[in-house]
Amino acid sequence: MRTKIFVIVMAAVIAIYLIAVTQTALRLMATENWIAKTLGVALIVLPILGAWSVWLEIRFGINSEALGRKLQHEGRSSLDDLPRLPSGRIDPTAATAIFDSFKQEADAHPDRWESWFRLGQAYDACGDRKRARASIRKAISLSSSRN
Repeated sequence: MRTKIFVIVMAAVIAIYLIAVTQTALRLMATENWIAKTLGVALIVLPILGAWSVWLEIRFGINSEALGRKLQHEGRSSLDDLPRLPSGRIDPTAATAIFDSFKQEADAHPDRWESWFRLGQAYDACGDRKRARASIRKAISLSSSRN
């Protein structure tokens, strides 16, 4: 719940920032100086790109959380039983030990979102965030194509 509140607060801060920057950008673009006009354009473009990337991350989080809840609700979240570190994260050695079974499952059932989601969880537990996000994106894509 704290994460959701944090995301809402950060989105509000970004919205306030975008309003303030847009006002400044419009003032700069209204001047006769071409350097100020160029800065004004940059002040509009860069925050929009930043807001867009934040939105993509929020959407990824919402979709991956929904799939995780669905998998857990169906009782098929198999990483819950693994030993955890004092920080609450899954012990990487335990995750590495079962990783191959998740990889084989995804290879055997490449059209099932559940396989890719569990593989993403296994990658994450092993510390490979890049592959974890790619696998979970694939799971999101497969899940949304079924609906």
